[in-house]
Amino acid sequence: MSIGSYLKNKQPLLSKSFSYALTHDQVAHSYLISGEAGTPLKETALFLAKSLLCDHPDPFADEECVTCTRIDQGDYPDFVLLDGEEESIKKETVLATVNLFQKTPLERKGIMVYVIHLVENMTPEAVNSLLKFLEEPNSYTYAFLTTENEDRVLPTILSRCEKLRLVLTPRSEVYQEALMEGVDKSDAEMLSHFYNNPSILKEKATEPLYVGLKVAIPDYLDAMGRNFGFAHYVAEKELTPLLNSKSDARFFFDVLTLFYRDIVSMKSGNPIHLETYDRIIREAAKKLPHPENSLLAIMTLRGEIELNIKSGLLLAHLTNILAKE
Repeated sequence: MSIGSYLKNKQPLLSKSFSYALTHDQVAHSYLISGEAGTPLKETALFLAKSLLCDHPDPFADEECVTCTRIDQGDYPDFVLLDGEEESIKKETVLATVNLFQKTPLERKGIMVYVIHLVENMTPEAVNSLLKFLEEPNSYTYAFLTTENEDRVLPTILSRCEKLRLVLTPRSEVYQEALMEGVDKSDAEMLSHFYNNPSILKEKATEPLYVGLKVAIPDYLDAMGRNFGFAHYVAEKELTPLLNSKSDARFFFDVLTLFYRDIVSMKSGNPIHLETYDRIIREAAKKLPHPENSLLAIMTLRGEIELNIKSGLLLAHLTNILAKE
């Protein structure tokens, strides 16, 4: 399912609202697109941005024209993406964008568009640099900001943007649609907890990080049930090489949390989510004496990812804590 089809079928209010704005020349100069983690915020922002720049909009982007292709390839000078998913967006980056957008558009369309993904991950200095530009944009400048948490967005930004919201599709529906798209049951079970679009879920199922974690985390759980030294060995040899960024580390902790929640549920005699991993979870429930304490430790340590601690050290600390539970 393309992002255009997703918006039409799963987000009809947003789709109709923006379609009306496009066809009646009522597009606002700045939008804030909000949604819970797992909703395709960045993909939606990019699609709406491309709809303003597309060579053949109807009224949304066709995703096939030269301009849409150039945007996807990062080769369109009147479009900028600032992505806060990997690291904080800093003042210097925002100032460079502001300076660029104060110049005349280079392309024939005469429109400049920028996307700031996860605006809550901007530094305070970066936010201050953006505010005046948001308040007094050029007539040819448009902005799409995204957030997973409106409460973390400054009121001064909220007041300058028209709001659009992505509504969560029920996880069971995403799971079933992913299966229909050919996603393996084990992948659909797990990734439907993190991605609210079956097409994006299907793409994520083939990414090296996820493919590696599918093997490494069960090995890690097995090692935790054996001995402390073996758990450290598995963490160092199988897990650490996979975690090359903060987003990688966050995803690892989130998947591990999902496993430990099922271990706690299994131990309490309740249903589990990862039915494909029933044997692994059942064995862990037998061998790990206090998984509820471990779950709390995992969730607590996840918050320390933002402290720029190296993944290897964070994993070693995690293993030390879990081995004591």
